[in-house]
Amino acid sequence: MIGKIKGKRVLVLGMGKSGRAAVRLLIKAGASSIVANDRKQTDLLLKEAEEFLAYPQVEIVGGGHPQDLLEGVSLIIKSPGISPELPFLKSALDKGIPVYSEIELAYNYTQATIVGITGTNGKTTTTALIGEMFHRQFSGVHVAGNIGFPLCQAAMVASEEDIIVAELSSFQLEDTDKFRVHIGAVLNITPDHLDYHRSVENYIAAKRKILDNQRSDDWIVTNWDDPQSRRFKDYARGKVLPFSRKEELNPGICIQDNTIVINFFTKIYHICSVADVKICGLHNLENALAAVGVAWAAGVGAENIVQTLRSFPGVPHRLEDVAVLSGVKFINDSKGTNPDAVINALRAVRGPKILIAGGKNKGGDFQPLAKALREESVKKLILLGETAPLLVSAALKEGFNNVELVADIKEAVLKAFSSASSGDTVLLSPACASWDMFKNFEQRGEEFKSAVSLLKKGLEKG
Repeated sequence: MIGKIKGKRVLVLGMGKSGRAAVRLLIKAGASSIVANDRKQTDLLLKEAEEFLAYPQVEIVGGGHPQDLLEGVSLIIKSPGISPELPFLKSALDKGIPVYSEIELAYNYTQATIVGITGTNGKTTTTALIGEMFHRQFSGVHVAGNIGFPLCQAAMVASEEDIIVAELSSFQLEDTDKFRVHIGAVLNITPDHLDYHRSVENYIAAKRKILDNQRSDDWIVTNWDDPQSRRFKDYARGKVLPFSRKEELNPGICIQDNTIVINFFTKIYHICSVADVKICGLHNLENALAAVGVAWAAGVGAENIVQTLRSFPGVPHRLEDVAVLSGVKFINDSKGTNPDAVINALRAVRGPKILIAGGKNKGGDFQPLAKALREESVKKLILLGETAPLLVSAALKEGFNNVELVADIKEAVLKAFSSASSGDTVLLSPACASWDMFKNFEQRGEEFKSAVSLLKKGLEKG
């Protein structure tokens, strides 16, 4: 338990967005001494953390994690991307120094109601969708967490009457203790981030921490069609509200006669036609059902739910339409960072496709994706990044040999366009993390869009 911050010496490990937000909150909460530490060289770190130079209680240390930083430290706030296998962290735990994530710190500080969304795929889309539904109904709504706006930052501005809608990753949830959500949603669970968690069991256990500390009047919205998500009901301490696009549920959110409905024992609420949901794909229909469940549990009116489903366009880097050039459509799905996400994207995009994939390996199994290439009308596979050889091997095992390796995104776009015919779609959906070649998936997606823009200019000139 973190407890009172005032007067404590706190080490913040990692100075990305969440780390910097944690330092800001610790300053506001009255920590007597804050060590802002990162493996980046000190000169670069000083530029990125320049805002803290005005605070004498903040010490900025770059270039690694020397053991003497642990002297006098009461607790460590760890950025989510830092491996739990880091020897420095093991030394801290050996010394009895607790290690928490930034979301635990935020929870310790805020009195706002927290709604949390987790799962392997669809978190950002569902979080943003729920945020839009809530904005139509309530004042004082903050969309935060893994979506890009740190929970600590939201905690600093949210009042006791406000609601924080938070995207929660397994990295964030793993290092929590008292963190509690009033309404939680579990979208799906498939193997991911095994390079970090070391096993599927550890990954699921981290996700399951969204249930910890819930009370009898809290809610958990679960995907009934997903075996792992369904099992979360066995650990629930509050009310369980399942959703399904395949089965009729009562209670639950489901599809009846192509209409989204909420069945709640003797009452039935008709929401809207499935065709009214603007975001495309069966996986996004599941995301929509989850959002309906969360919004209904929170008291959002049916009209506000319906208006949002009809108007919400999705979020950048998730099946984002980029351009149509000479009849060839370009779609940016840079957030497709695991094989299951890519399979969902392939199913959502109709017609022949050229897939651009590859990046940093997270320990996923590429064979199901390779099998889906022919099933989902992929004409050609263009690969880049450190996993390219693994993806080539998986494709060849399935008899798919129209594969080409490229050096970068620009070359991938050019090769894809030269291989495409009018009516085809060029889909960037990497099945891997971005960190081998890019800062993050957003940068990868933006470079894809820039390459398409350059191609468009070249076609217009020629």
